[in-house]
Amino acid sequence: MTDDARTAPDPTDELPTLEEFQAHVARGETIAGGSPMHRFMHGASQEALQVTARINSGYVTPEELRALLSELTGREVPESVAVFPPIYSEFGKGLVLGEDVFINIGCRFQDTGGITIGPGSLIGHGSTITTLNHGEQPSRRADMTPAAVTIGEKVWLGATVTVTPGVSIGDGAIVAAGAVVTKDVPPRAVVAGVPARVLRYLDED
Repeated sequence: MTDDARTAPDPTDELPTLEEFQAHVARGETIAGGSPMHRFMHGASQEALQVTARINSGYVTPEELRALLSELTGREVPESVAVFPPIYSEFGKGLVLGEDVFINIGCRFQDTGGITIGPGSLIGHGSTITTLNHGEQPSRRADMTPAAVTIGEKVWLGATVTVTPGVSIGDGAIVAAGAVVTKDVPPRAVVAGVPARVLRYLDED
């Protein structure tokens, strides 16, 4: 028997529960390619794809949309949340939306590692928020390391912003259109560029 055969994942291994998976992710532990955690993640992704397909396949009323978003995220979505489909989520259960959040057309949420969007924040159309990094070594490229993204209160992401894993964006900050955010953004900062850099700070209200 080869080493590969001895170490290959056993497809009969018991899958974790959602709670066990989320605890694993919250600790920032690697999701090894082919492991029960990895297979659970892919199963949950299929569920999320089914819900987002229902959201994106035709017109739904705001009430229907909130019900579908609650199904997607596994938690009650506030009535004040507004989303313009299409919206894409690869996991769903890692996405937390605060009161008065607005998400514009065509946003993508890789939320397996956890994405929290604070009250009153605006997510510009075509923006992408990511929470997983693949292993650097080619032999471990299927491994993924989760890192949560936190967006504070009344943050404004312009169109086609990309936020990378592990980033926190402080309350009141503005991220200019097209920026790629690779490190934490201070509260009330205005950032732009690739990678995003602080241009200035907003005056107090």
